[in-house]
Amino acid sequence: MYELLGISLGLAALLTVNAVTSFACAGLWRLIRAPLQRCSARTRAEFLFTFRVAPLLLSTMFVAGFLIPAYLLHEPYGTNEAVSGKLATLAVLSATGVLLAVSRGVRSWLATRRLLKAWLNAATPITLSGVAIPTFKLTHAFPVLAVVGTLRPRLFVSNQVLSTLTQDELHSAIAHEVAHLSARDNLKRSLLRACADALLMIPCGRSLDRAWAETAESAADEYAARTSSSAAVNMAAALVKVARMVPQGSRAVVPVAAFLVGNEEDRGIKARVRRLLEIAANQEMRDRTFVRHRLLLPLALLVMPFAIVAVHHTNSEVLASLHLLIERAVHF
Repeated sequence: MYELLGISLGLAALLTVNAVTSFACAGLWRLIRAPLQRCSARTRAEFLFTFRVAPLLLSTMFVAGFLIPAYLLHEPYGTNEAVSGKLATLAVLSATGVLLAVSRGVRSWLATRRLLKAWLNAATPITLSGVAIPTFKLTHAFPVLAVVGTLRPRLFVSNQVLSTLTQDELHSAIAHEVAHLSARDNLKRSLLRACADALLMIPCGRSLDRAWAETAESAADEYAARTSSSAAVNMAAALVKVARMVPQGSRAVVPVAAFLVGNEEDRGIKARVRRLLEIAANQEMRDRTFVRHRLLLPLALLVMPFAIVAVHHTNSEVLASLHLLIERAVHF
């Protein structure tokens, strides 16, 4: 019973803390979203990513750094407390969420691996200026221009994209993909896919996912447009041309990949093109896009829990108080 009660408490706390912090992060984003419009899209994307992964991080830190030590130190091994129906329900829901997260991550990895293998078998290695990762040309119905993979990314370009875009447009499109590489957006996308099912599927979490995806694309567009007005125009032209090549009803099929044009709807492409034309006409906007902001707040949001655990992990009074809270929660 001691082990079963401890596991049930840990899983229930994981779900509860995740739910509370998810709503808190969504509310905090709504408060600072307007002021952050004055910052670059990359800065907004980093804040969004932080808010999206913070609930899972904080809930895991709480359980591993506080609840488990408090339970092990202060709960008598011969406890006769039973696991109630309510506690068992929370634990089962939490365990289901964790299993879904693991399953989703494994399925995404396997699907990406299978498709990557198929593409590599049909592709031809090429060299493109400004690209430091392995690059391949392939024949595909979808106008592929994408970085695929997380730890060993590869760039794939379809023949129709190479033959349709001008050199300047292709250079801008490649710069867009380089921006995704430097920001490690594929790794972040993998983490977000796991977080989507990790413990709690709630609307505010899904809205943050969509906002991050849109902002990450805007950040890559801004990076490609940062050098000059003509670069912004070329990026806009590349978007329009590639979007027109997408077959009706077709979608990007690689789970972990950064596509120049992926699953956006028409209004998403139009918004990106409109933004690029605004950047082309405004020198001040171009200057703002490539300023390297020191993202102290997002970093602090992630580092602070580790510091708190490090300070209080061995504090017996803190753990004793937490154990008392656990006892009340169990009785409730």
